[in-house]
Amino acid sequence: MGIILWLIIGGIIGWLASIIMRTDAQQGIFLNIVVGIVGAFLGGLIISGGSINNAPLTVTSFLVSLLGAVVLLAIVNLVRRGRVR
Repeated sequence: MGIILWLIIGGIIGWLASIIMRTDAQQGIFLNIVVGIVGAFLGGLIISGGSINNAPLTVTSFLVSLLGAVVLLAIVNLVRRGRVR
């Protein structure tokens, strides 16, 4: 059940991050899920000291995951285009 929850929440977080960064039209659901999961992991490493994966789903952990996904998309945009949108 945990992996299904990761995929659903990762998809939502990736989708919201792509809307914030205005890259929603360029990526599909699979990339949204990947960005959401990797962004949540990065956000957990940076802000929570790596403990976000063990934390329950709260508003704070959701926002940390969203912040990580937005940062990840900003880095990808910087590498692709040489600038952040």
